[in-house]
Amino acid sequence: MTKFKRILIKLSGEALAGSKGVGFDYNTVMSVVEQLKQLVEQGTEIAVVIGGGNFWRGRSSEQMDRTKADQIGMLATVMNALYTAEICRSQGLNAVVQTPFQIGTMTEVFTKEKAIHYITNNTVVFFAGGTGHPFFSTDTGAALRGCEIEVDALLFAKNIDGVYDSDPKLNPSAKKFDQLTCKEILDKDLKVIDGTAASLCMEQKLPILVFGLNIENSIIKAVSGENIGTLITN
Repeated sequence: MTKFKRILIKLSGEALAGSKGVGFDYNTVMSVVEQLKQLVEQGTEIAVVIGGGNFWRGRSSEQMDRTKADQIGMLATVMNALYTAEICRSQGLNAVVQTPFQIGTMTEVFTKEKAIHYITNNTVVFFAGGTGHPFFSTDTGAALRGCEIEVDALLFAKNIDGVYDSDPKLNPSAKKFDQLTCKEILDKDLKVIDGTAASLCMEQKLPILVFGLNIENSIIKAVSGENIGTLITN
């Protein structure tokens, strides 16, 4: 029995790269797809947003125009979505990629009505290309699309197993939070999700669960309501 009926999963591009750090790790992507398939078969309605950090990190490209850097990042998310959607199809799971702008015949242009039609008919929808505008992160894109299609929760699957008071890679004594509010995320300036995304989720009373993708069956556990990661409420 799952806790959430309709979800949006935000996957970090870095997490999909596995230990390589760049590109795709096939076994990691396959693990994600197998979990998505199992959840869809159980009746969960699923949308997915994937970051582009395994190919491009626009905000760290300080020597070029921010708008152009963000546009390259949008295209990186499209590559990730096309790849993962095709792995879904190879495993017998229907998948569609929607973007906020036209990309020939490779994707469909996003509409709320089409997206909801797909997810209510056993098809995973990948939202790629962010919001279609620079200066907005894929976290914000995920929060926006999640609110538009009225999901029960946002699931942020990262290469870290929750929210900490400092970077656990740099501070061995970093404290992990089991639960926080969006306001605390903003007040404490915790960088685990984008501030704009946190503000939108707070306004729309949309819960967020942050957890580690590398934990076995982590997505299934998160959807089932197991005590995993950090729950961010309103």
